[in-house]
Amino acid sequence: MPNERLVYIVDDDDAVRRSASFMLKHAGFQTRPIESGIEFLRQCKGAERGCVLLDIKMPEMDGLEVQQEMISNGINMPVIVLTGHGDVGLAVRAMRAGAVSFIAKPYEKQELIAALEEGFERLENRDLKEMAASEAQVRLACLTGRERDVLDGLMTGYPNKTIAYDLGISPRTVEIYRANMMEKLRVQSLAEALRIGFAAEKAPTIEAGPIQAK
Repeated sequence: MPNERLVYIVDDDDAVRRSASFMLKHAGFQTRPIESGIEFLRQCKGAERGCVLLDIKMPEMDGLEVQQEMISNGINMPVIVLTGHGDVGLAVRAMRAGAVSFIAKPYEKQELIAALEEGFERLENRDLKEMAASEAQVRLACLTGRERDVLDGLMTGYPNKTIAYDLGISPRTVEIYRANMMEKLRVQSLAEALRIGFAAEKAPTIEAGPIQAK
């Protein structure tokens, strides 16, 4: 793994910054720990491009606000969001805004490395686009109606219990549909399933034209 790969670790928790930096340095990355979103935005203007490991909940400016400022200021760096328990709804919003993935704390080393690898693939291949809408729609075509309903609920950021209530089924049944959905899509994480769902939303809508009289 090339040593020049730079990861900005933006988290207000010093212990998280230290542990993530230690882990990533041993995996061959350069790291730049930064204690707040405001400080990151100050430093990253004109700075070396890299991937951003961004905590979703920080004082003064949270991860979503930092991400929006990056978009507004044309700071084109792949973002991997770090979330705590119960922050899935916020992570979904971050992915809808273009984040590569989200990882829940405490995270596994391989999960973090895999997300960063995808981020650097996007960074290093500027022509690499998100999954094509047509490809995503083909992937989704294998789902049953209920499996798609569950995915739609997850894309909205709803927890299983809310999806269950909306669909009039039990949370356990939602878990079964969710597991089947992920197996059919051949994904290992919710973030991967969400990327397919969001990509499919970008497909153009084809409206039926008027019927021509013969």
